[in-house]
Amino acid sequence: MTYEELCWEPLAALPEGEPETSFGGRWEDRLWLNVPGPFYTGIADNCWTGRLHAPRHVLYGGEYFGEYVYRQPATTAEVLNLVTAAQEDPYRGYACDGDSRWAPEAVRDWWRDRGRVTEYLESLLPRWSSSDRSDEREAAEGLRDFAAYTAEGLDADLRKYLFRLEEGCYPKSSGPLPELR
Repeated sequence: MTYEELCWEPLAALPEGEPETSFGGRWEDRLWLNVPGPFYTGIADNCWTGRLHAPRHVLYGGEYFGEYVYRQPATTAEVLNLVTAAQEDPYRGYACDGDSRWAPEAVRDWWRDRGRVTEYLESLLPRWSSSDRSDEREAAEGLRDFAAYTAEGLDADLRKYLFRLEEGCYPKSSGPLPELR
């Protein structure tokens, strides 16, 4: 993750009127595939529009293949892309109150259970990669990206997020970070 500022605050990048206008997701409905962070989805639509606006952040999954956030935004532009995806969701299933919901131990639990996420991605990849549908083939790229991110990069981002939860701000330097174990 590259941060625009020394003390990046993703919610400060929300445009005027947000989150009230587009974000109505509920923590109780959160899809287990959402990566820990301020943004997540509860019950979101399955029209597959999220990747049109935030292809490096949104994927489809769960029982009804609704949208979920697989990578947290790290720049203002990425936040705005996620806002656009949220605006397209007729269920208002996106949320941005994850900072008040995630506890450090819950982040660590999610990380320990990441094998479940990887298995889920691997189960969809063959079908979506060879699908006759162009949207499924495009979403297969997202599956590959999420799997690669889980293998390399997500651990560092989650450690920075743990720092944020514990200290109230993303780290300002490359000092020691909390462990995921």
